[in-house]
Amino acid sequence: MKRLFLAAVALLAGSALAETPELKQIMADPQWIGPPVEAAWWQLDGEAVYYRVERDDSELFDIHRVDLDSGEDSVVAYADQADIDGANPILHPHTGRIVFVREGNLFARLPGRDELLQLTRNTEADTDPDFSPEGDRVIFRRGSQWWVHDLVDRLSWPVTDLRFEEMPDAEPEDELASMQLRLFESLRDEREDKREAREAAEKAAREDSSRAAAPWYLGEGMEAAASSLSPNGRWLLLAVQPAGHEGGQTGQMPHYVTQSGYIDVEDVRTRVGRNAPAPHKLWLLDLENREKHELALDGLPGIDTDPLADLKKEQDIDPLGEDEIRDVSLSGVEWHADGELVAVQLRAIDNKDRWLAVVDTTAEAPALDARHRLTDEAWINWYFNEFGWLPESETLWLLSEQSGYSHFYTVDARSGEPVQHTSGDFEIFDPVVASDGETVLMLTNRSHPTEYDLYRLDLGSDELERITEHKGIESFTVLPGDSERVLVRYSEAYLPPQAALVRLDSGELEPLTDTRTEAFRNVDWQQPEVVAVPSSHVDRPVWSKFYPARAEPPQGGDQHPVVLFVHGAGYLQNTWLRYPNYFREQMFHNLLTERGYHVLDMDFRASAGYGRDWRTAIYRQMGTPELEDLIDGVDWLVENHDADPERVGVYGGSYGGFMAFMAMFKAPDVFEAGAALRPVTDWAHYNHFYTSNILNTPEVDPEAYRRSSPIEFADGLEGHLLIAHGMLDSNVFYQDAVRLAQRLIELEKNHWEMASYPMEGHGFTRPDSWRDEYWRILNLFERTIGRE
Repeated sequence: MKRLFLAAVALLAGSALAETPELKQIMADPQWIGPPVEAAWWQLDGEAVYYRVERDDSELFDIHRVDLDSGEDSVVAYADQADIDGANPILHPHTGRIVFVREGNLFARLPGRDELLQLTRNTEADTDPDFSPEGDRVIFRRGSQWWVHDLVDRLSWPVTDLRFEEMPDAEPEDELASMQLRLFESLRDEREDKREAREAAEKAAREDSSRAAAPWYLGEGMEAAASSLSPNGRWLLLAVQPAGHEGGQTGQMPHYVTQSGYIDVEDVRTRVGRNAPAPHKLWLLDLENREKHELALDGLPGIDTDPLADLKKEQDIDPLGEDEIRDVSLSGVEWHADGELVAVQLRAIDNKDRWLAVVDTTAEAPALDARHRLTDEAWINWYFNEFGWLPESETLWLLSEQSGYSHFYTVDARSGEPVQHTSGDFEIFDPVVASDGETVLMLTNRSHPTEYDLYRLDLGSDELERITEHKGIESFTVLPGDSERVLVRYSEAYLPPQAALVRLDSGELEPLTDTRTEAFRNVDWQQPEVVAVPSSHVDRPVWSKFYPARAEPPQGGDQHPVVLFVHGAGYLQNTWLRYPNYFREQMFHNLLTERGYHVLDMDFRASAGYGRDWRTAIYRQMGTPELEDLIDGVDWLVENHDADPERVGVYGGSYGGFMAFMAMFKAPDVFEAGAALRPVTDWAHYNHFYTSNILNTPEVDPEAYRRSSPIEFADGLEGHLLIAHGMLDSNVFYQDAVRLAQRLIELEKNHWEMASYPMEGHGFTRPDSWRDEYWRILNLFERTIGRE
């Protein structure tokens, strides 16, 4: 199938295209555009960079190498990949040794040695490498087990053998077993033999370095949820949860088009609130002395306060008791380089709190010392949770939204209050601390909410210096030891992410790749206008992308029909100067404007990039602030751009599909036509992680679900509605669309239709499905708001 699309590209490339391609070409396999650079990383000597990109006429990926002296770009053959460096290298600052993971195996670069040293070769992926304090050993994880590789002896071994079972010689806990031991000498002898064997195995493992670790018997009833090994190999921080925790009844998704001809049924996720995530307890295991320390959680500030108490009382649910604490989960661990201090990030399962705490393993009784608390009446963001240690210090750095925006903070590990180093109405992303601990490179939209560039923070003066002015930087990668250059991925409205070098002294951006096809470059694409739509509800504009009509109104006259596009995910930014998340839709908007439509793409309240309050405006009322913003967008177009208020359409997928329903059901006087793609119709059927943040759970907060679920407002439908859904959608279940269809049938609603896609999931993969779906959307608008 891809070969057919590439043949079409070849035909298109032969002549310059002044106009937007036809719908079938827009929805063709994205290889006709040219693949984005998926990842880019350094060759560790700084002489070349590598990048990963989809192979022509295939769904496989190739690794390319760009020589920085000659500019030569070549594909790295499989036979040559054994010698290349990998991404995300870890540097030991005192020895200069570097370790990295490539294709699931560990490799090292050692000073004075030209060849690459492969440390492991295994079918199970090795991850999370780090150095011991002296740099002579590498610790890493393989599956759920932690390993050590000695760079001198060239030997690898597992650090622990954790068993969640009782010791073979454990004291009996019930009366019958005690009686048996009392009565029968043979049983007592057997138990003594087991004790002797266990103690001998522990002593042998402790004193004979050639032996594997002796088993740890951690008791029944719990299981490992996460773990982290200290760099010195002595301590294991272990998060445990109740064994066999029930996640609630799973859903079932039929596959109707199968090779066998029979229906296959796939188990899929459960619904929100059917069972909370398993709570975690923290254990600190002293691997040297074979001692277990349970880290009490009751010292975390606010842990004993129930933020949902009032809502629970309304539903006759008992809130947190006087001597109870809230459940938490472990969300991050960072060890100090010497392996004696460890910072842990914990998150309340009710989503209202996040704590950063430090444990001193050298203390007589190791305990959690809370160093930072982030609390929110709505929910803690799933972004901006990074933290780590400043080099050669006992100071932690972290990101926090406590000021209303993601900013950079530091806090001493032992005393004092957190210090805020950046401030303002902008967000900090992906900080990387320099090896001297004095400066921090980061991405931020400081210049404008829609512009993302590389900045440098001086921790001494708190001066934030802008490095690049491209406005579309996606990510960056630092080469250990190189303070002059940074490798970045960047993009533009019609330029998928590419690789480039940035010189830190000048901010100059030197492109290294351009993977676009000639056919795509030849199109005279319409550049979106970034506009500030005034809000009638908050004292801030709604930043949006505006695609003004490039032709006369399709129905005649001097007023243009309007299409509002609503992005998915809710918490996502689509109004920016980077390549859009919705690149097909952007091309579709070109098609609409050439037919005389205005198109507006809004970053409504709930969207990312605009701070905490913009994000949490939808708490307990999904669909209300967003709809207010969409209506403000329509009013702005009517007042300023000759838009016809009687010819307004709306469409979007996932969260955008949900909002298309809310627009059609709750504002039928504004929206005449709408297309809801893979839409949520009832939030009580969505997943726990996402939904419980915003609406709590159906049991605790049923009113939030009633006011936020389109199925509750279906009676308001008056206009023309298209519902399109993939039948293999494991994110938003196809059942969502089916349930709403039945509701519309029972309400005797007219002018709606439903398109089902038997071979598609949440994100379509087949170009014929994309074409069919968008033909239906275009046809809907042409026969309704584009009519005579």
